[in-house]
Amino acid sequence: MKNQDRTLTELNNIGSTIAARLNEVGIFSEHDLRFHGAVNAHRLIAEKHPNMRLPVCYYLYSFEGALQDKHWNDIGNARKRELRNAIESGTKHAPR
Repeated sequence: MKNQDRTLTELNNIGSTIAARLNEVGIFSEHDLRFHGAVNAHRLIAEKHPNMRLPVCYYLYSFEGALQDKHWNDIGNARKRELRNAIESGTKHAPR
């Protein structure tokens, strides 16, 4: 297992802007992101910024890709669908 103490910007898909958004909701490390999961991290940011449109590829898929150590576009269409469904249904985590 990889070290889960990496900073957010050490993860795939997470640049300084997305890391700053995660920091605003209390997510500061890979460990924190794993604890919350991609769906809940997206939900927390959406709640913090209710008037901001959160493109799923830049946020939701980026978080999942970071957790899988993949580029966000390589997480697969089935997983993307699961993630979107979880967002739409209001759940905190997408099933694995």
